[in-house]
Amino acid sequence: MTTPSARRRRSFLTAGRVAAAVASLLVLAGTGLASMTMHGLVDGLSTSDALGTDAPKSLGGDMNLLLIGLDSRKDQDGNQLPQEILNQLHAGDGTQGGYNTNTLILLHIPGNGGKVAAVSIPRDDNVAVSGIPGYTHAKIKEAYGLAKFYAEQDAAKQGVTDKAELEHLGREAGRRKTIETVRTFLNVPIDRFAEINLAGFYDLATVLGGVEVCLNHPVKDSYSGADFPAGHQTVNGSQALAFVRQRHGLGNGDLDRTHRQQAFIASAAHKLRSAGTFTDLGKLQDLVDAAKKDVVISARWDILSFAQQAQNLTGGNVQFTTLPIAGYQKVNGQDVNKVDVEQVRAAVRTAFGTAAPAPETPQVHASSTVDIPNTTGRTGLAAMVARALASYGFRTGELTTLGPAASSVVYGAGAKDDATSAASLLGGLPVSADTRVPEGHIRITLGTGFTLPAALGPHGADAPVGTTSSSAPSATSSSTGTPPAAGPQGGAVDGSGIPCVD
Repeated sequence: MTTPSARRRRSFLTAGRVAAAVASLLVLAGTGLASMTMHGLVDGLSTSDALGTDAPKSLGGDMNLLLIGLDSRKDQDGNQLPQEILNQLHAGDGTQGGYNTNTLILLHIPGNGGKVAAVSIPRDDNVAVSGIPGYTHAKIKEAYGLAKFYAEQDAAKQGVTDKAELEHLGREAGRRKTIETVRTFLNVPIDRFAEINLAGFYDLATVLGGVEVCLNHPVKDSYSGADFPAGHQTVNGSQALAFVRQRHGLGNGDLDRTHRQQAFIASAAHKLRSAGTFTDLGKLQDLVDAAKKDVVISARWDILSFAQQAQNLTGGNVQFTTLPIAGYQKVNGQDVNKVDVEQVRAAVRTAFGTAAPAPETPQVHASSTVDIPNTTGRTGLAAMVARALASYGFRTGELTTLGPAASSVVYGAGAKDDATSAASLLGGLPVSADTRVPEGHIRITLGTGFTLPAALGPHGADAPVGTTSSSAPSATSSSTGTPPAAGPQGGAVDGSGIPCVD
């Protein structure tokens, strides 16, 4: 990890900047310069251990790279950016934004050198989260900030008072939770990640001397500062940020904004290729220096090896898609996107050209007795869970109906291993010991809205499709395994040139 003093000198970039910065490093590696030169250029990039060393890995030389765009007006020590910078960014007085991940793009880079696929996750998708007090579902953009808040709260209780240290601990927790949430939602491994921030579009466009973009229609929006005619035009740093931040006045709001982000990345990459940047060491140095100052990447990332794998990322051979949503609704007064998880995963498999994973048969041979309080309000669900678990050797104990409660698995003496197995079978419920539970018994509380996983055979297939929290919406499970041909998420954005978007 970098030191607090080093982190004070670094802020973040947005998705366009990190893609371009990484692209510049890749092409530089292919120019024939000595490895020592390459190592000198990349030395000093900020790194994070949030991915962990035991994270699932892609197979066959493939790589999944998650770009995390953080909508924060603060530096890595939690200090507000200078007002003159905020003015250029049209980003208010620094109190807005919080720590939402308003950009989440997963790049799939095939090991065989094929076309790179990039999928954008709409920021308001309401998805399952774990390990966040009081939440079983949240907007996917909120996972970072929620985890950060509670991690800092816990650290403060342990006596940590240094602001920069708290900020660092919080951001590491936010990164871990975002990676975990995306990985679980999409059911794919994440091999590398890069975190970036609000000022990146401004910085990239400035370093490149402007970026050409294209709009299908003229727009004017006081919230983002966007004021553009239709057609092709070159945007400077401040205009670039307005271009990618606008959502008011667009037919599909955030989903259209996602296309703006995708188009900007494609246009910036086109500018990098066509402007001689990769053969101009001065320009390359400017990009790499900015990346050293602003980009946080996963630790132990071998950039030189990555350069050999990802040449298509710099050649325009990229296609962007936005993952489908199942509709809109309000949850606790907030607008959220309903998602059909299987439909989303099918869309990812289609984009990445991968097959559906083979179902796993858990090797569980239990003997404990399960007592199941049902708090969902759905008659017969406790019996359904008991029948599903019986096929793994669990004995059925007392089935009761109680008032609202959170889902949990608690166990008595001698039942720890079986409790862990039951929790895993039921979708990863929290597990704890409880001396009030009799020896050899497990109490499985079915929280309001609990869903029996489909993997548990016919009992799971017959279970209601929904969420695990009264505050989370139901999603319609109409997926046939094929992503929709059209929807509010719109079509693909071609990354080979300068795409025109709304």
